[in-house]
Amino acid sequence: MVTFRLAGTLPSTVLARWNQELNYLGETQKKSALRRRLEAYLDQETKDTPLRNPQLAAMVEDALLYFANTRYHLHAWVVMPTHVHVLFAPLAGHAVSTIIHSWKSFTAHQAVKRFGCSAPFWSQDYFDRFIRNERHFTAAIAYIEANPVKAGLCQRNVDWRFSSAYARVTNGNDGYERES
Repeated sequence: MVTFRLAGTLPSTVLARWNQELNYLGETQKKSALRRRLEAYLDQETKDTPLRNPQLAAMVEDALLYFANTRYHLHAWVVMPTHVHVLFAPLAGHAVSTIIHSWKSFTAHQAVKRFGCSAPFWSQDYFDRFIRNERHFTAAIAYIEANPVKAGLCQRNVDWRFSSAYARVTNGNDGYERES
């Protein structure tokens, strides 16, 4: 499971404060606590962001879908106003870091070129979590697909246009086919 965010959505002073506050934790617990704080912070972000543009959000979603089943299995995704969550499994010969770089590089260039967004578009970092078992896998899908509801963007997860929940209901399958 991977989360990446728009550049400038988390002030460095906030991240530094969190790191200081969580310094007493072990590395694994600290990383987990930081991820939870980041996700809560991004969900509360209400400023106008480029990903609120439906055409731009659709372009990001299309990039996630483009190599599904050729470079990776895509299990769940959501394009939020400030960040993206993706649950995927790389196929043989395709590294997680290469896949993420491809998504971020392509969409950043398109955002600047087609939509006039400023660079850098994405934050350099991303957060990833290894899925431990079937229960964790199911929970990750539920978390991803519930994120728009939790953030107050819609009433039901299937109502958020840029998500696997919406695609699954709209397409009646795994959601890989885009609607016209």
